[in-house]
Amino acid sequence: MAVTDIQNPYVQPAVWLPLAFAILMGLSILAYVVLDGYDLGVGILMADADDEQKDMMVASIGPFWDANETWLVLGVGLLLVAFPHAHGVILTALYLPVALMLAGLILRGVAFDFRVKALASHKPLWNRAFVAGSLLTALAQGWMLGRYILGFDTGWAATAFAGLIAVCLAAGYALLGACWVLMKSSGKLKSKSVRWARKALWGTGLGIAAVSLATPLVSARIFERWFDWPQLLWLAPIPLAAGAAFLACDRILARLDRERGYGSWKPFVLAVALFVLAFAGLGYSLFPYLVVDRIDLWQAASATSSLAFIGVGAAFAVPAILAYTVWSYKVFWGKSQALSYD
Repeated sequence: MAVTDIQNPYVQPAVWLPLAFAILMGLSILAYVVLDGYDLGVGILMADADDEQKDMMVASIGPFWDANETWLVLGVGLLLVAFPHAHGVILTALYLPVALMLAGLILRGVAFDFRVKALASHKPLWNRAFVAGSLLTALAQGWMLGRYILGFDTGWAATAFAGLIAVCLAAGYALLGACWVLMKSSGKLKSKSVRWARKALWGTGLGIAAVSLATPLVSARIFERWFDWPQLLWLAPIPLAAGAAFLACDRILARLDRERGYGSWKPFVLAVALFVLAFAGLGYSLFPYLVVDRIDLWQAASATSSLAFIGVGAAFAVPAILAYTVWSYKVFWGKSQALSYD
């Protein structure tokens, strides 16, 4: 082995390939949370909309919602093929909420199309099914996040924490959804989306605060990474930026409640920024572990030759998914039009 390899282990494929796949998997999950998060949020908020508003809300996500779930398939697929050991541990611990999440995704997928073609008397039933599927999916994902952060602890406090994060993640998705509708709509629906966003923002903030406080308490290693000097100084911009984004979003929403012509895209950008900053902080806390303080990404990784082979496929698949995502948002950008399958 060369001297440079000993001095810098990251030049070795056995080291940098798992790291590269972990980064790709993390970015895929983040893309899913933001992109499918807003259309799950739209589905949740439909519970408080009239029939005409429901149609416009569905139209706002119509061209995107199915493709957004591609990022979930990519993220979980990478976990399976690149980190099979961690995949087995995580999916075993989260079997029930994963099953509920899939049930929710199936329900909302069926309801999305049937609500358009069904008889008028059956349409309210499919609308309720779409809301239920969206809410079930969001709650299941929040429950999984809460369980994951605490290392799959089964005590009553861990269960209560998972329940709190489930509700707060649903609120976070509702925030993304409300800000998306705000950006894509006009008139009464736009006014209502401002009120939705202002309420959901506080639930989102509570969830981010709960995760931020709980994560360092789970592990002494994580506590030291955040609060030892000088890490505290270098990491301070993450919570400060999140706090600034929260306050800016609240202030802009308050202004939008008074001035209808103000920039309606700004709350969505700030809501996305909140999720990105929260994800960055969580990623820093957990790295390099895929299961908190039990399995790191190198212990969980597939053989180097397998990762190299998978990497060839990922080099083609990921740019294709990314290109299609960008293209579809460019084509269908602007205010929503009524959705029709005629």
